[in-house]
Amino acid sequence: MEHRLAAVLAADMVGYSRLMEVDERGTLARLRAHRIELIDPAIAKNQGRIIKTTGDGLLVEFQSVTDAVRCAVEVQERMRRRNADVPDDRRIDFRIGINLGDIIFEDGDIYGDGVNIAARIEQLADIGGICVSAAVHGQVDGRLDVVFEDLGEKLLKNISRPVRLYRVVTEGAVPQSAAGSPLADRKAAVTKPSIAVLPFANMSGDPEQEFFADGLTEDILTELSRRRELFVISRTSTFVYKGQAANLREVARKLGARYLVEGSVRKSGDRLRITVQLIDTASDTHVWAERFDRKLDDVFAIQDEITSSIVATLPGRLEAAQQDRLARLKPSSLAAYECVLAAKVLHHRSTREDNVEAQKLIGRALQLDPDYAHARAWRGCILGQAWGYGWCEDREATFDEVVFELDKAMALDDNDADVHRILAAVAITRNDLTRARFHQDRALALNPNYDLVVVQMGELFTWLGRSEEGVEWIRRAMKLNPHHPARFWSHLGKAHFVGRQYAQAIEAFMHLSAMDAQQHAFVAACYGWLGDRTAAAAHVARVRELDRELDPPKLLAMMHYANDADLQHLRDGFVKAGM
Repeated sequence: MEHRLAAVLAADMVGYSRLMEVDERGTLARLRAHRIELIDPAIAKNQGRIIKTTGDGLLVEFQSVTDAVRCAVEVQERMRRRNADVPDDRRIDFRIGINLGDIIFEDGDIYGDGVNIAARIEQLADIGGICVSAAVHGQVDGRLDVVFEDLGEKLLKNISRPVRLYRVVTEGAVPQSAAGSPLADRKAAVTKPSIAVLPFANMSGDPEQEFFADGLTEDILTELSRRRELFVISRTSTFVYKGQAANLREVARKLGARYLVEGSVRKSGDRLRITVQLIDTASDTHVWAERFDRKLDDVFAIQDEITSSIVATLPGRLEAAQQDRLARLKPSSLAAYECVLAAKVLHHRSTREDNVEAQKLIGRALQLDPDYAHARAWRGCILGQAWGYGWCEDREATFDEVVFELDKAMALDDNDADVHRILAAVAITRNDLTRARFHQDRALALNPNYDLVVVQMGELFTWLGRSEEGVEWIRRAMKLNPHHPARFWSHLGKAHFVGRQYAQAIEAFMHLSAMDAQQHAFVAACYGWLGDRTAAAAHVARVRELDRELDPPKLLAMMHYANDADLQHLRDGFVKAGM
C-alpha cells in the first residue's frame, strides 16, 4: 500500500452510452483519435500520468496542481475547436473534475479522498467544462491566466462534509450565472477581444418586428462566432438583458466583454430602419455605427443582407480599434493574440523591414502559446510573403517552414478559415490551382463573410482566366469591408487586365496611393495594349526606378495563369509598352 498527496484529474465522456448505441464503431474510432492526437499528448506535456482508464473516462495523477489545471484547460479548449462543425449527435464532449488530496495505491487499484472527490466534482462540471475543489483553487488562483467562478459549498455523494467548488470559465464558455455573478475586471478580461451582441430593440411597437429583431441578433451572433479571432459571448447570457435599460459598462463587466454591439429595428409603413453600433466599454467610445434603410419586401432577404454587412464590417472595425491601442504598447507586454494582431498589421504593409518585424512578433506569439492555430497559420503566411518576394536567404528552407506551420495549424484547428485561406494562397504560388480551389471552398464554407477569403476567390478566378467572376468576387469583398486593404485594388486591376478591360484596370490601379514595380508593369502593359506609348514609357521608367533587376522574364515567372494565352497576353503587353 502506498499513500501520497497529488492532484487528481477525473475526466468522463458525456453521453457515452447514447453515442455507442447510435454508432459504436465510429464512436470508438473518434474517441481513440482524440486520445492519441490530443488528450494523451496534453497529459504528457504537462507531466501527468494516467493511473486508471474506463471505457468512457480516465484518472490522471499530477505532481503539480498548476499542471493539472493547465492540462484540463488545454484539452477542453482544443476539444471545443475540434467540435466546432461536428453535428450534435456525433459530438464527443468531456466533463473534468480536479482535486488535491491523498491517494492510495493498493493491489493495482487506486482510491482515497483525492480520487473520490475528483470523481464527484467531475459529475458537477458543465459539458465541455472544468470544476475544481477549493484546495485546487487556492493553489492556482492568480498563478494562471484562468477565470474562476465560485459555486459555493456542495454536498457530494458519499462525502460526509460539504466541499467548496469553483468552475473554470474556459474560452468559449460563459458561467450559467454570468448575469448575476460579476467577476473581477482583471479576471474577466480574455486574451482575444471579447464581444457581446445585445438583443436588438424593437422600436416599432409592432410585435411582428420582435421576431425580426431577435432573429437578426441571433444571426449576427452565429456569424461572429465563426471568427476564430473573436471571443463571442453566448446568446444565453446576452438575452438576459432583453427589454432592460441597463448601464452598458456594468453589462460588459458582468458578461466579461470588452466590446458591445447594440442596435434597434424600426418599421414605418413599408420601410424598415436598422441601426447598429459597436461600443468599446473600456473607454465608453463608439468605434463604429451604421444605419440601414430598406423597403420591406422580403424580410428574410433583408435579414441576411444586413447580417452579412454587419458581420463583415465589425471584425475589421474592432481590429482597427485594437491596433490603435496596441500601437501604444511595447511588444514585450503583448499577449499572444495581440502579437498576432500587430504582426498582421506589419504583414499588410508588404515591405521587407516590416516582414522581419512581423516574423519576430509572430514568433513571440508562438512562444507564449505553441498550440495557437491562428498564430501558426499567420506565421506560414508571413514566411510565405518573405518567400514570395525573395526576402530570405534560403528560399527552399523557408518554404519548408511555411508548409510545416500550415500543416501544424490544420492539425490544431481544421475549422479555422484563415488556415485554409493561407493553404490556398500557398497552393497558388505552387501553381496547384486545383488544390487552391479545394482550400478556398473550405474557407468560404467556414466563413463566407470574411473579406480576405472572398477577395482571394477573386484572385483565383483571375488566375483561372475567368475574369468576370474574378471581378465579381473582388467587388463583393470590397462591399463586405468598405475599409479593405489597398491591395484589393491591385487584385481588381489584374482581373480587369485578364478580361482585356484595360481602362478599368488602369482606373483600379490608380486607387493605390503608391504602386510597387509589378503594379507599374501591369499599368504599362495596359497602356501598351491601348497604344499609348508615352504613358506606357512613364510606367516602364518607374519599374526600372523601383527595381532595376525586375525584367519581363522575372515578372512572367511570378504569374500563375492556368492558360498559356493569358500569360502570352501579358508578355505581349510588355512588348507593346517597350519593356
